[in-house]
Amino acid sequence: MSAKLILVVGALAAVASAVPRPDSPPVYGAPPPTYKQPGMPFEFAYAVKDPYSGNDYAHAQTSDGHVTSGSYSVALPDGRTEIVEFTADHDNGYVANVAYEGEASYPAPAPSYHPAPSYPHPPSYPPPPPHPHQ
Repeated sequence: MSAKLILVVGALAAVASAVPRPDSPPVYGAPPPTYKQPGMPFEFAYAVKDPYSGNDYAHAQTSDGHVTSGSYSVALPDGRTEIVEFTADHDNGYVANVAYEGEASYPAPAPSYHPAPSYPHPPSYPPPPPHPHQ
């Protein structure tokens, strides 16, 4: 080997050994989950009532950062309204009280579909005439 090559290899070894080494290998991945983080206070509400489409629902919710409570309602296809009142926190979880207003009603079934009678033979058409430039 030449002296220059030995000198370059020696310099690289010196630089590599001068790099500080961590006490333990790095740990990669997601941090461990943390539960019961403090919440942010909030409040919201909305409602939709559209007689044309039949949409009729509402939702209201509040939180002090620890306990969330609220209610929502929706008009069901059977004519009743479902109303849910709830609370949720880290100690009791989600607790809901579900109630229904109105009486369920079901419309008479629509008349069944009867397809048109089938024809014994499909119509036949003569083949198209040959193209004049063939």
